[in-house]
Amino acid sequence: MKILRTGTKEFASFIRKFAKRGEAGFEKVEDRVRRILNRVRRQGDSALIQLTRKYDGWPASVKSLRVSPAEIKSAVANLAREERDALEYTAFRIEQFHILQKQQSWNFAEEDGTLLGQVVRPLKRAGIYVPGGKAAYPSSVLMNAIPARVAGVSEILMACPAPRGYMNPRVLAAAGIAGVETIFKIGGAQAVAALAYGTKTVPKADKIVGPGNIYVAAAKRMVFGEVSIDSIAGPSEILVIADRTSVPAFLAADLLSQAEHDELASAVLLCPSQRLAARVREEVRIQSALLPRRKIAAASLRRFGAILVVKNLAEACRLANDLAPEHLELAVDAPFSLLGKIENAGAIFLGHLSPEAIGDYVAGPNHVLPTGGTARFSSPLGVYDFIKRSSLIFVSAEGLKKLCRPGINLARMEGLEGHARSIEKRRGG
Repeated sequence: MKILRTGTKEFASFIRKFAKRGEAGFEKVEDRVRRILNRVRRQGDSALIQLTRKYDGWPASVKSLRVSPAEIKSAVANLAREERDALEYTAFRIEQFHILQKQQSWNFAEEDGTLLGQVVRPLKRAGIYVPGGKAAYPSSVLMNAIPARVAGVSEILMACPAPRGYMNPRVLAAAGIAGVETIFKIGGAQAVAALAYGTKTVPKADKIVGPGNIYVAAAKRMVFGEVSIDSIAGPSEILVIADRTSVPAFLAADLLSQAEHDELASAVLLCPSQRLAARVREEVRIQSALLPRRKIAAASLRRFGAILVVKNLAEACRLANDLAPEHLELAVDAPFSLLGKIENAGAIFLGHLSPEAIGDYVAGPNHVLPTGGTARFSSPLGVYDFIKRSSLIFVSAEGLKKLCRPGINLARMEGLEGHARSIEKRRGG
């Protein structure tokens, strides 16, 4: 890993590269993705079958696109006891956390009898996309499906690619544990198209959530408006702030846990000590040699990994707010003293015993997080993503007298005489 000092040209160059690492791919795939979306929109199941055969390499048919209930049940039943216990315990913790996010309808009455409020309802149908390319992600099934279920979504559709027709049984088992009953063996932009537009086999969703590759991200961006989406997921990232009390072996392990995701993932350490920086770099070298995905981790660290030596922890916090990372670890002696200085982060991990990997799996908060600096204005996936709100307005006779004149005045200020007259008709003038 590179060791850079803040304020240098090399540091500035790295920050620019870090910020732009997720942008390059979209232009290269947009035309191809647009063609896929249009093809599925026009041809429906026929296009899905042809595209699945082409990209996933198996003889898909209309009947085989959908995973049978028996397959889901079998996957749960045949799971090793230790793995099933882990998934069920994780599902329980995720559910307990997300239950606290539930929102209720509300209203209030004014003295004149006018009633105002808001009705909160779940979406009818949610589509969750689960990646299935470089690795299998049963945790992503739980993180996407459980908030939807807690919100009260009546139908959860899951799409997951099945390379050569193979669906990972752990992914299917996670779906069964999360209560997902409708699963399609489709991936890529064609899966997003099917969920957005609907086909004879795949129902149209109200919202599509879940991360995927550049084709999935580009497709979600293009179908937004036809359906709702959670976010445009970019490459994953971790930013760690450390001090003299940090354990180099812990820091190196946390950086590598993110770097092994893919070649575009970013792992950055901010620390005020050149000595600590050198020790962490050596630990990264030692530990990376033992990783099964060491080639991926090495490419990630070479391109988008760095140890940045800062003046102090205050400067580290300012940099963290500028970068607005997906995952932020405050691996310091007094993490809660820094928490008030942090404004932008998808998830914040406090202290030496709170690794990002715990958040990926079993802590309970959602691991679907804003990436690429979007933590400045975005939030983790949650129950609130699967609800919609309607405003309630009941105007009493007395209330109309109070609201009439200012309403008419505002309408005429904007040159909308029809609006003004609509109000006037009700006051008898």
